[in-house]
Amino acid sequence: MEGTPANEQIASPRRAPSQQRSRERVERMLAAASALIAEQGSDAMRMGEVAERAGVSIGSLYQFFPDKRAIVWALAERYTVESQACISAALKDVTDAEGLGQAFSELVDIYYRLFLAEPVMRDIWSGTQADKALRRLELADSRANAEFLGAVLKRLRPGADPVSLETTAFLVWQMGEAAMRLAISVERQEGDRLVAAYKRMALRELLAE
Repeated sequence: MEGTPANEQIASPRRAPSQQRSRERVERMLAAASALIAEQGSDAMRMGEVAERAGVSIGSLYQFFPDKRAIVWALAERYTVESQACISAALKDVTDAEGLGQAFSELVDIYYRLFLAEPVMRDIWSGTQADKALRRLELADSRANAEFLGAVLKRLRPGADPVSLETTAFLVWQMGEAAMRLAISVERQEGDRLVAAYKRMALRELLAE
């Protein structure tokens, strides 16, 4: 079965606002949903609670988000855009092995701190595993991020097989997501050790001649 291209546009289940006032309302809705997810998790969140906290009618909420899944999707899209911008900026100017090691290590640390600090991100990340469409969105995000990493590897190893480098980058990225899920599901000290071990393993592969 073919993989999902990194640049594939996966249809969102929500309606995008076109006017400034509507965009402001949607921002309030997403902020309210984010706060409720942080407090009680997405499973317990109710559409009526989102509308009440956002100060909008339930009809207005349903106009842009037909169900709870659409809200989670919108938040996932937002984190995806932000993460890709962060990763692209961190890797775009890397020109040597030392720079790659430093940039990659810092990115892993940033992600780990974010998921420790942001219960909303953890909840969404966990939720993608049970939702096929959200899983496809996450996979497309992983492929895009792996492309940033693969581009660095190609600059550092111009004589290497480009397909092999792309495969390495994608696998390292996917393993990182699995390692992060594991790290945030155990006690903090053990999680710190797991993240440090993952960085050592990944960098050995990425920096191999």
